[in-house]
Amino acid sequence: MEHLIGPETFTPLSSWILILVLIASIFFLVKAADLLVEGASGLAYRLGIPQVIVGATVISLGTTTPECAVSVMAAWSGNSGLALGNAVGSVIADTGLIFGLGCLIKHLTADRFVLNRQGWIQVSVAVLLALLCYGTWIMNGEYAALGRPVGLLLLLLLAGYLCVSVRWARNHPQGMRGVVPEAMAGKAPGLPDTKEVARRERPIWLLARILSGLIIVIFASHILILAVSELVLRWGVPQVVVASTIVALGTSTPELVIGLASVFKGHDEILVGNVIGADILNILFVTGASAVASPLFMFDQQAQVPAIFLILHLPVMLLILGIFRLCIFDASKRGRFSRWMGIPLLTVYVVYSVLQYVVS
Repeated sequence: MEHLIGPETFTPLSSWILILVLIASIFFLVKAADLLVEGASGLAYRLGIPQVIVGATVISLGTTTPECAVSVMAAWSGNSGLALGNAVGSVIADTGLIFGLGCLIKHLTADRFVLNRQGWIQVSVAVLLALLCYGTWIMNGEYAALGRPVGLLLLLLLAGYLCVSVRWARNHPQGMRGVVPEAMAGKAPGLPDTKEVARRERPIWLLARILSGLIIVIFASHILILAVSELVLRWGVPQVVVASTIVALGTSTPELVIGLASVFKGHDEILVGNVIGADILNILFVTGASAVASPLFMFDQQAQVPAIFLILHLPVMLLILGIFRLCIFDASKRGRFSRWMGIPLLTVYVVYSVLQYVVS
């Protein structure tokens, strides 16, 4: 792909055209993710795979496809800042912006069974990522990087998480709907009706949806990375800053659209579960796959100072997840999240978005 569309393709273009290319790439990433989810879910139903497994794997992994595609392609291209910033920035955007907005709109339902299980995994994997990053920083200094062994570890933890999620779904007091509501299997606002797709299309066409979605994701993510890299060079802004704001927000669009639409249509448990699941997958799936593709360096190799990723992004991620955990603790007693909980989450997100440009 580098031989067809390389960095030199975007050099003559103006900054405004590059921004339009960036927006278009994100749009196609989101649409391609829809194709992947629709095709894979429909094919799973055709093959008789249980609904809970479809919801806990295909749907959840599908909504994080844009983040994973961008980060893996960035890692392959040597843009560690883009890969790491996108993964961590998406966690911050999902929790601070998406969940924060949902809280302000409505008193969100709190499922104690899910929050006391997936909720703790959400915090645990975030702390694990921070420990791995700061640990390798202490040991390796300016050459600190998350290598392939770390990536494999995160992917193994991902497999374990998915297996445990299926078991928890079966043990939920309200049945399988507790972890993966029926709407998540294809009736949620913003998600395709996979049962209808499975009934009207042959497996070969469902497979074609998957392949076409995958091709578009790879192509669009490649274009996105080149456009962002060119803009970063022109503006003098670190890649990790652009990735953790513009790119992370753009690739989190599926969660944003599905989450807010579910709140307006009375399926607010989807937003809560989607935010928690997306956070876990951004750390285990997106970061893990990116580190396997290529080591993720945390320092600017031309500057002998810690990257902004270490001094700002990781601490903010831990802070916002800590606030979210306190919200969960209170909501577990009341059975719902209060609207005021959205205020500190949104405040942290806005301050973070502004501060990192100032710091950079």
